[in-house]
Amino acid sequence: MSKPVISVAGLGKAYASAYGKKDLMRRLLSGRADPARLRWVLRNVSFEVGRGEAVGLIGVNGAGKSTLLKMLAGTTRPTEGSIGIDGTISALLELGLGFHGDFTGRQNAYMSGQMTGRSRAEMDAVMDEIEAFAEVGDYFDWPVRTYSSGMQVRVAFAVATAFKPDVLIIDEALAVGDAYFQHKSFARIRQFREEGVTLLFVSHDPGAIKSLCDRAILLSAGGVEKDGDPVEVLDYYYALISAREGAAEAEGQEQDYGRRSGNGRARMVSAQMLGASDTNAVDQPMFRVGEPARLRVEIEVHEPLPGLTLGMTIRDRTGYDVFGMNTRRMGFADIGLEPGRRVVEFILPSLAIGPGHYHISMALHDDDHHVAGNYDRWDQALVFEVTFGSGVAFAGVAALPVEMEVRPIDSV
Repeated sequence: MSKPVISVAGLGKAYASAYGKKDLMRRLLSGRADPARLRWVLRNVSFEVGRGEAVGLIGVNGAGKSTLLKMLAGTTRPTEGSIGIDGTISALLELGLGFHGDFTGRQNAYMSGQMTGRSRAEMDAVMDEIEAFAEVGDYFDWPVRTYSSGMQVRVAFAVATAFKPDVLIIDEALAVGDAYFQHKSFARIRQFREEGVTLLFVSHDPGAIKSLCDRAILLSAGGVEKDGDPVEVLDYYYALISAREGAAEAEGQEQDYGRRSGNGRARMVSAQMLGASDTNAVDQPMFRVGEPARLRVEIEVHEPLPGLTLGMTIRDRTGYDVFGMNTRRMGFADIGLEPGRRVVEFILPSLAIGPGHYHISMALHDDDHHVAGNYDRWDQALVFEVTFGSGVAFAGVAALPVEMEVRPIDSV
């Protein structure tokens, strides 16, 4: 890595617990908090981010993600450790942070620019662009207290990205916006990425982390739990959650924090990717675009589990979710009512995806969510390849049926 844009070394943030009158007086006289009363939110956090790198921060609520971003943005001072930033920073943190409700969107935009060192002339030059990007209409000249949360996000994001920074920091705020504006915002973020802007991004959306980031950092218990490839870190994160839930139900059972996790009350015995023939039980590692396929999974249920659900997700080589489905959504709500072994098949009449390598992750869980009541999670259980067949070559991950017509325009 060349000279890092962001350097974090031994970073920690602590808040003092409540004080009584005597304790408060001692703190005021000494000028520092009693170490015994400090509650550490983050501690011993160290990492570097290179120029143009995109890093996703993930972790459960309370892991310290937002606190870390605030320290990097300079809105909160660390208790210990150091932060080095080489360049300008633009941050979109808490919703409407720094906006005054009695001022208009335009006035708040000017004030936000001034707080980041921009002159009135510089803000004049980009104000029309901010107004156009935010798309809040006449509300741009209305008090911000009349805005919906989505409108605040629109204006805040437009202001934060009006000038290309060296480092762009974004918290979960974009999740509040509508789908149209999210797509518009991510397009601008990708544009910044192509232009070499360094990105720090907090999101609970795994698709966004995988598609935007080169790297992911998992924060857990106030420290860095894992740092690496986004797909590997996300898989580890979900396995960690599942294993912890399983440990609560089956205390003392050994857990696998890698590709397999769960409490074992139900388990996948085997999984195969097969062709269309009912008699063919031989694994098929390669398919042509549009060819039928079957995912056959043998499961073993050790006790009655009324909510048992088997889910599967097909992902491309970058870890992007291509397709996911589970038995409950398909109307099969009774696969766990009785103990024993059974076979579940996901039948795909047409593997309508683009050429490339794919893997399948699966989970046996409770109800309709793969983290709830985790019995057995199996990441990257199968790998297969899709190649072009006899059809017309195309670009992309989805093989959509296409018809074409070319006809002259009738003359008047």
